[in-house]
Amino acid sequence: MQAGDRVGLSAHVQAIPEDGKANCALIDLLSGELGVPASTLSLASGQSSRLKTVRLQAAGQALERATATLRGRT
Repeated sequence: MQAGDRVGLSAHVQAIPEDGKANCALIDLLSGELGVPASTLSLASGQSSRLKTVRLQAAGQALERATATLRGRT
């Protein structure tokens, strides 16, 4: 994977889509699954949509760990 690569995932959270609660839950879920700090993830688009684009900004071991996890899921 390289910068700009995209991977499609499906995720479900139980938080209600109110005041950004579901978005925060999604970031927390992805953070745990990818093994990266939540601060390295942000919503690039889809803040009020069911379809979202999440941006990962990481380097070094954090990026390697996330990339390996994503490769295993695609």
